[in-house]
Amino acid sequence: MISKRFRRLGLTINGLTLPGMFSFLTGAGMIAASVLTIDHFFKANYPETIFTGAFCDISAFFNCDHSAFSPIAQIMGVPLGFFGLFMGSLIVLGSLIPSENFERTNKFLSLVNFIGVLALLFYSVFSLKSLCLLCSGYYLFSILNFILFAFYGIDSDKSGLRAKYFRPSLRLLFVFAMVALTAAYGFVLYHDARKKAQTGAATNIIREFFELPELKLPTVISPYWSVKSTDRFEEAPVYIVEYADFLCPDCLYLNEQIQKLKKEFEGKINIAFQFFPLEAECNQIVKKDLHPGACQLAWIAAADPGSFPAIHDEIWANFRQASNREWRLALARKYGVEWALDDNSVKENVDRIIATGAEYEKTSDKYSHGIRSTPTMIINGRMVIGTLPYHHLRAIFEALIQENSDGSRKFMESWVPAKKKRPD
Repeated sequence: MISKRFRRLGLTINGLTLPGMFSFLTGAGMIAASVLTIDHFFKANYPETIFTGAFCDISAFFNCDHSAFSPIAQIMGVPLGFFGLFMGSLIVLGSLIPSENFERTNKFLSLVNFIGVLALLFYSVFSLKSLCLLCSGYYLFSILNFILFAFYGIDSDKSGLRAKYFRPSLRLLFVFAMVALTAAYGFVLYHDARKKAQTGAATNIIREFFELPELKLPTVISPYWSVKSTDRFEEAPVYIVEYADFLCPDCLYLNEQIQKLKKEFEGKINIAFQFFPLEAECNQIVKKDLHPGACQLAWIAAADPGSFPAIHDEIWANFRQASNREWRLALARKYGVEWALDDNSVKENVDRIIATGAEYEKTSDKYSHGIRSTPTMIINGRMVIGTLPYHHLRAIFEALIQENSDGSRKFMESWVPAKKKRPD
């Protein structure tokens, strides 16, 4: 009985009702999730410190960084979360200032938002192969809001999709569009300001980098180099041991930065690709099956050091296909290394490289070893856990080339605040 009454009168225009209160709460939830998503977008892409980490990066699948680095994270400089923030604000305002035109317009927009949410969800799961928990919160509140409009919203008793949803106020749509464009332009200006501020942030990044403890290089340095400037590994001004997994999205992001940097610092960088597939079939250090097929890619790439650079680049260029077994077999056939998938000597060689992950002291009580995730870089004897954007890596490389880093430093774990140095 109550349900029919709400259907007839609408979701928000009947005064204080339970469905109307739920509509307000879903709108508030959309705002909260969007604010957190926007905040994470800027922190991930323009970090102000080397010791950052997303609280929602739980695993390879539930990982907010993948979304923040993805091609759809922004549209012309406007973070995607802005549109969710604006939509949530309209839902809240529609609950506080109810009118038939406002509700019809919000109902139409809730349908558009619902379609967009489904598209983003499918893109995340099937293309990015990861899911941002912050985005998921927005998806959930959006779907709930659409259901409320579908069951209790104005015109829900009418027949036909057009009569139910496609009767927005054109005047309100125009006003909303103007407000949205103005606010979006503000985000573009803020985005540009954050980019320009990277020069100042880079100074802090350099300081924090040199405060990291100096570590020994692994006992086995991979002979598989993705960038080679000198015959002896440590002769290059910048020498990096890169613990990486060919199916790790964050490693793909790092590789994109390195591709730019190796051209800019040509002849000054050596990078040893230290195989560390996050798959229990070959990695007994982490014992996680996060990336099925990563071991096969490692064996294929390790078959011939001479072919490694080409195989390395081809895997990253076809990152989405690399998770497919048939693609991996075709890659092995292309380079004539199918035998490596069953060759004990190749597997033992990869195992020796992986085992070096246990040589470093644990960096967190949660994990047994220092190398426990990818990417992890040992840059000139200092460990950096996770990814850094181009400008920050560039600043570190320039600092390493221009000056000598001498003296003792305090240990700083990746996201733990730095301890101040005690006076002598």
